[in-house]
Amino acid sequence: MRRKILKVLYEENGEYISGEKLSEKFQVSRTAIWKHMNALKEEGYKIESTHKKGYRLIKTSNKLIPEVLEGDLDTKEIGKKIIYFPTLGSTNNYSKKIAREVPHGTVVISEEQTNGRGRLGRHWFSPKGEGIWMTIILKPDISPTEGMKMTQIAAAAVVGAINRVTGLKVLIKWPNDVVLDGKKVCGILTEMAGELNKMDYLIVGIGINANSQSFSQDLQSVATSLAVHKGKNIDRQSLIIDILEEFEKLYLAYIKEGNLHKTLKIVRDYSAILGRNIYVLKGKERLKAQVLEINDEGILVVRYEDGTIAPILSGEVSIRGEKGYI
Repeated sequence: MRRKILKVLYEENGEYISGEKLSEKFQVSRTAIWKHMNALKEEGYKIESTHKKGYRLIKTSNKLIPEVLEGDLDTKEIGKKIIYFPTLGSTNNYSKKIAREVPHGTVVISEEQTNGRGRLGRHWFSPKGEGIWMTIILKPDISPTEGMKMTQIAAAAVVGAINRVTGLKVLIKWPNDVVLDGKKVCGILTEMAGELNKMDYLIVGIGINANSQSFSQDLQSVATSLAVHKGKNIDRQSLIIDILEEFEKLYLAYIKEGNLHKTLKIVRDYSAILGRNIYVLKGKERLKAQVLEINDEGILVVRYEDGTIAPILSGEVSIRGEKGYI
């Protein structure tokens, strides 16, 4: 009921709607409406109430409204079901628990993560209301060896959406980071479950530093946010919608047609490392190499200092620039 009331407030575009109209629409007392409004205010939504006018939602509250996301999304599969939390340990961890029971394309979103994760077990800083912390649950009929392509598709979708919604030029640090001015603004974590030749499900976690204004000392040199560079807060709702719509286009092109061309074009055109010298970190090894290409399978190909040319599998390594993170 509360979420339905919130959706009605949102659709009024900042105009007042009376408690009487709301009570008639939902067949509850005006006292019940008043209680729901107070509960929404406690959740952080900015709702004004005025005698004889009723209630209105101040949209600048920048809180996500899952019902509106579902309603505004123009997709066939992705995001038809959205599961929303004010707070959650990790959207990826929760998605793994429910993946077998929920429909393909379900999206889990939380306003904050208390135990967000990145690649190789790293912690992901996920403050409340400041970013986009979401996971897409997929059940594609593909081999587990093809799972890495979902990371490429997600990176391409994120880059395209950020460029369109914010006007900022972000780049992809292969395979799973999106960077802005040499610092990480987004991380993608793809995980899967299944047998050797059969995938049960695959989840794609996307974490975006949208509106964070400050970072801890250990993150300041490697992380930034869209708002810091834009000079104002980003509309997270619009960005999420654009990401999910673009993800579906690229995903369906690959799943139904075997077509990864558009994804790879974006990944190459917006690469932060193609043609550059990097360090490939394998355990305690630190090997200098030049990036030659991203091949048609989405795999990075490098030339090491001894002249050896070799592909890099994303699960094995980390990439660093010559002078720092990138």
